[in-house]
Amino acid sequence: MTQTSENVTWLTQEAYNKLKEELEYLTGPARTEISAKIAAAREEGDLRENGGYHAAKEEQGKQELRVRQLTQLLESAKVGEAPAAGGEVAPGMVVTIAFDGDEDDTLTFLLASREYASSDIETYSPQSPLGSGVIGHKVGDDAEYELPNGKMASVKILKADPYNG
Repeated sequence: MTQTSENVTWLTQEAYNKLKEELEYLTGPARTEISAKIAAAREEGDLRENGGYHAAKEEQGKQELRVRQLTQLLESAKVGEAPAAGGEVAPGMVVTIAFDGDEDDTLTFLLASREYASSDIETYSPQSPLGSGVIGHKVGDDAEYELPNGKMASVKILKADPYNG
């Protein structure tokens, strides 16, 4: 099955391994733990007024949602090295742009999957309007992307360096 670049998530080997470990934990030990919590709460009696039972069922639902997200992400993942410092915007790069060529109005962000998101740096997906607009451009290039209102916005690529997070 061939996939378009929109369906592919590029991950470093380290990130892939971390997500795979999380999935293995959630589908193994975590499932056993939540099943035990539900069984223990069920033994307490009336399920309609059993807060522990309802909390455990809600936790189970969230856990299973995360399992589905991880499964889908890992199925579409391509594992590769972080991009080289070549000045071309690619997933895994920290990009600095200037809006409308105004070098005082800048934004620096990580172009990566949301799985990389952290409080250290703002993260934009390669599939986002801004991400898809700048990907493939080189430092010094002007790039355009479509805003949610349908208008076009212009940015200048000031920097593109590999993320060393």
